[in-house]
Amino acid sequence: MRTVVHISDSEEFGGTEQTILELIAGLDGARWRCVLMHRQPSASPLVAGAERLAVPQVTLASARGVRGLGLVPRIAQGIRAQRPAVVHAHLTFPLACKFSLVAAVLARAPAVVATAQLFMELPSTRSARAQHRIVASTVNQYIAVSRHVAASVHERLHVPREKITVIHNAVALGRFPLVSERRLRTELAGGRDVPVVLTVARLDPQKGHTCLLEAAALVPTAVFVIAGDGPENGALQARARALGLHDRVRFLGSRDDVPDLLAACDMLVLPSLYEGLPLAALEAMAAARPVVATAIGGTDEAVLHGVTGLLVPAGDPAALAMAVRALIDNPELARGFGERGRARVEADFAAPAMVRQVAALYDAVLF
Repeated sequence: MRTVVHISDSEEFGGTEQTILELIAGLDGARWRCVLMHRQPSASPLVAGAERLAVPQVTLASARGVRGLGLVPRIAQGIRAQRPAVVHAHLTFPLACKFSLVAAVLARAPAVVATAQLFMELPSTRSARAQHRIVASTVNQYIAVSRHVAASVHERLHVPREKITVIHNAVALGRFPLVSERRLRTELAGGRDVPVVLTVARLDPQKGHTCLLEAAALVPTAVFVIAGDGPENGALQARARALGLHDRVRFLGSRDDVPDLLAACDMLVLPSLYEGLPLAALEAMAAARPVVATAIGGTDEAVLHGVTGLLVPAGDPAALAMAVRALIDNPELARGFGERGRARVEADFAAPAMVRQVAALYDAVLF
């Protein structure tokens, strides 16, 4: 049995962290022993999920700059203690896990894999470019979660094409009920018989919630439900009040019942400004719900316009509102999108296929 040390230095729980749990849950326990190194709080869903899977966990110390560099020997010692065959870093931006990746080299890990979950431009400084060259040199193979991310990593960060493998994010279909619990839908709709429009995303500028609120103001017949938390929480709630949406927009905060929320809604709206491959869209499709999303790289590899949902220009509230109204006004169209979305996930984005591809990549970099 070989050990894989999964590393995440994110302090939030989102699609990347859910994908880590799907991967750990799916890897063959007879072949792979998983260890999770992270710096999330003890109450986080990532920690709870790893505990349910009986995965050993190691908490990473948190520091930046020179102080972070000083932690590298300690991190290397922690990695070495696990005697890994593979160190797998899960990157939410190009310089994520940089100290852990350097530590993996010091620990003489036989193979280092890094998943690029999202492409973000590096600061245009000599220091940032130098750091990325060092980080990239530690990685035997990158996994890009979409063709868009793969192209960006190659073209903008100059990682050789042969070091990048595209493996799409995926979801476990069994998590998503296709029948709604009426009580939850009634609760979300505030007791009214109105369409329920759901958004599941961190409250972060990347996710385009301001555009969502402006679109909601143009769709007075629906209730908009936002699940997620983040730094924009206060500003977004203030904006909703300013738009007079206090009775039609509900902020739920972080939720651990996203499959049930999806079963209770009419559609998912994802107004992101940029993405890697959004897990929220795949989850909605798995739940047979139509998706309205922005026509951006990565998202357009999951949501097919006019087939499983509607894609609109990013940052355009009027276009977003028009797409939402189109699905409200045509339930048959929405139902067809949902059914085809479920079939698409079954064919192309199911967790077992993702796990098989990642395991095959582990084998390839070890031989």
